[in-house]
Amino acid sequence: MGKIENGSIFTLLDENDEEQEIEVLGTLNIDGTEYATVGFLDETQDESEEDIDVFFLRVEEDNQLSILESDEEFDKVSLAFQEAQDEEEDIVEL
Repeated sequence: MGKIENGSIFTLLDENDEEQEIEVLGTLNIDGTEYATVGFLDETQDESEEDIDVFFLRVEEDNQLSILESDEEFDKVSLAFQEAQDEEEDIVEL
């Protein structure tokens, strides 16, 4: 798998072994671990103003993506991404 960066597109197998294309929407290093927020490509490319489903994946040392192991890890990552997004919005408003 290639380098994980904003705009990268990857194909993953879902729980039904069906291929799903995802787009990396952002990355963030939290306590020395890299995480990515991703969305399904068909939703991220859609021009409508509807909300899209996003989810978080851990970036392993070999640039493989893996699911978060616990609710605590999900809560920590979700909060960190939300704070980063809020900070970015504050900068844009200045």
